[in-house]
Amino acid sequence: MPGPPPTPVHLRLLRGNPGRRPIKPEPKPEIAAVVPEPPDFLTGYACDEWHRVAPELHRLGLLTIIDVNALAAYCAAYKRWRMAEETLIEMAKRDPVTSGLIIRSSNTKAPMQNPLVLIAKQAASDMVRYASEFGMTAAARARIAAGVYNEPSGGKFGDLLA
Repeated sequence: MPGPPPTPVHLRLLRGNPGRRPIKPEPKPEIAAVVPEPPDFLTGYACDEWHRVAPELHRLGLLTIIDVNALAAYCAAYKRWRMAEETLIEMAKRDPVTSGLIIRSSNTKAPMQNPLVLIAKQAASDMVRYASEFGMTAAARARIAAGVYNEPSGGKFGDLLA
């Protein structure tokens, strides 16, 4: 197994370079002067999500020209997740017993898990994975903040834990 992916230089610097390894310069992609427009294929909820998160990511310097497709993938996963969840809610209103989580197979009439449950689960997983790449999850922000705010205690072993 190859191990975890390398940590970007700016995150290592924010964390205080805990491994004390030499830092190699990395390419700096261009940050657009204005927030990039969403790609044409994003519609509905995906486009709404783009307009919700892109300005903040741009303000933080996390949305560069080459990050547009990764953010578009996040927005598309958001749209898939939201549509699946809304459809499950509508199904739950019509089926109070199983809340739409169980349906009958069209050919065998046997009960089976609603495919929308798997679609919602996979889309949510994709969303969280993409969001963590941009620091949009609490855990991703905590990893950054741990390095920024983690001051050495100054005690006998303070420098070892810094």
